[in-house]
Amino acid sequence: YCLINKEYFCCCNISDNYDSVGLTADARIIINRARVECQSHKLTVEDPVTVEYITRYIATLKQRYTQSNGRRPFGISALIVGFDDDGSPRLYQTDPSGTYHSWKAHVIGRNAKSVREFLEKNYTEEAIATDKEAIKLAIRALLEVVQSGGKNIELAIIRRNKPLQMFSAKDIESQVVEIEKEREESEKKKKKSI
Repeated sequence: YCLINKEYFCCCNISDNYDSVGLTADARIIINRARVECQSHKLTVEDPVTVEYITRYIATLKQRYTQSNGRRPFGISALIVGFDDDGSPRLYQTDPSGTYHSWKAHVIGRNAKSVREFLEKNYTEEAIATDKEAIKLAIRALLEVVQSGGKNIELAIIRRNKPLQMFSAKDIESQVVEIEKEREESEKKKKKSI
């Protein structure tokens, strides 16, 4: 699950800027092939790949496997995130069929529909204007489907030219407590107005 702001990504369950749902072995194959393509492109063109270029490469690879004899299609959907040369963040999703789409916020996996509906209602540029607001929106979205509070949530922020920043369980739990307090206060206000 990922949100985009102008300067950073707020991502949950992410590894090496690539989050996937499906067969882990297929994910490893795709990641390795994508790394080789990135290196080959860098040697040939002398520029790093764009996020769209590597997404298109992965989608094409998946598409080829859907049409070839003797091979099964890759059983994996993926979120691919990164920054273009101009610093603008990009988020793409690829399907097992080989199609890809660009998003501002997206989710894949179990209960994705519930989280997607939450994001459609609550995602705005103002809602993710700061790190804190984006993190809060990401956690609120995941709390729609996670029953055990912050225990089953992993959260990371990716900034341009900086390493992936993972949040500790303690930081996530403090955000969950804050969100729950806000929910209780809003429910009390609703009851008073009735």
